[in-house]
Parts: sequence; structure tokens; C-alpha cells
Amino acid sequence: MQIDVLDIKGQKTGRTVELPQEIFGIEPNDHVIYLAVKQYLAARRSGTHKVKTRAEVQGASRKLHKQKGTGGARKGNIRNPLYKGGGTIFGPKPHSYDFKLNRKVKDLAKISALSHKAKDGAIVVIEDINMDTPKTKQLVSIMSNLKVADKKALIVLPEYNDNLYLSTRNVPNIDSTLLADINTYEIMNADVLVITENTVKIFEEDEAGVEA
Repeated sequence: MQIDVLDIKGQKTGRTVELPQEIFGIEPNDHVIYLAVKQYLAARRSGTHKVKTRAEVQGASRKLHKQKGTGGARKGNIRNPLYKGGGTIFGPKPHSYDFKLNRKVKDLAKISALSHKAKDGAIVVIEDINMDTPKTKQLVSIMSNLKVADKKALIVLPEYNDNLYLSTRNVPNIDSTLLADINTYEIMNADVLVITENTVKIFEEDEAGVEA
């Protein structure tokens, strides 16, 4: 798939890049995308919910009255779950919600998500963004030139750029990530992917390595 490279003013540079068919042109598998997003969100849950059992609530441990002869039901101590202030039966305990997903499934989900964006025309390739200092206003201007300022945009970089990262922190609908760290949830959560030219070269190198 050929796509034009734009400059920071949103104009065509006259260069094009090739998005590998094996990554951006497959038939997306929606089910593995669902599994990958589910696993990502599950892993983010803290799982710290906790209630007290009858062994943990405050209260005397003495039996309220004798077992027989009162005409009433038999009773244990005041920490009985049937009493107000008593322990909770089968309540939630701290645990992790994360679950295992095979690497091949994760990779297929990521490729399927990228193919979805390519089919929807939601990929913009821009020449490398060089910022001497963190400038949120400059970044918003670049996004406006690319006509994606009003969309949820994800900038994909080949390596960490401190100035660019700091510039995105104050913009709620713009985020940045490294190509090595990108995941299916981030791809699907974004309306448009803004990929730098050097990032695309990594895709091309990976494809060449596979073919070799």
C-alpha cells in the first residue's frame, strides 16, 4: 500500500512509503482483536476489592445464648453474617483479572488492528517531528495542519522523544507511543494513527528480514 509522506505543514513532500501488505493489508480477525483488548483492560484492573469475613470483623466471640431451651433459633456469636455488622459471606477478595494470551494471538490482533486502520484510511505518515523544546502549541498546530486535531490521534515513534512526549501530555486527545510498545488497545482506541517516516522504515526492514 503506497501512502504519501506529509510535512509538518500538512503538505505532500513528494515522497511515498510502502506499508507492508503483511501488516496493513490482511483480512482483520475481529475476534482476536476482542481478546487482546479484553486482556489489556483486564490487566489494568487493580483487583484490590476486599470485604471482611466473620473472622475479621469486630465483635465478641461468645455465644449469644445457649443452644437449646430458649424457644428461638440457635445462634453463634455477634459476628454471624446474618447480623448487622457481621462478616460477609463469599465476598470479593483481592485477585488479578489478568489472563494469558499467546504471543501469536497478540501479534495477529495487532496486525488486524493496523489493517483496520489502513482500510478505513485512518493512517497518516509524516516526516520526522523534530522539536527543540516541549511546545504543546506547536504540536497542536502540526496536528491541525494534518487535519487530525479534532480526532483522537496516536503518534507512533521509532524511539523515545522527550520533547514530543512532554508536548502531548497536556492535550487530551493526542498521545504518543513507541513502535516497540504499541498494543492493540491503543490502535483501536485511536481515531487516526500518525506514523513518522522513520517508523515506516522499521516496518519495511522487518518485512525484508522475514522474506530473507
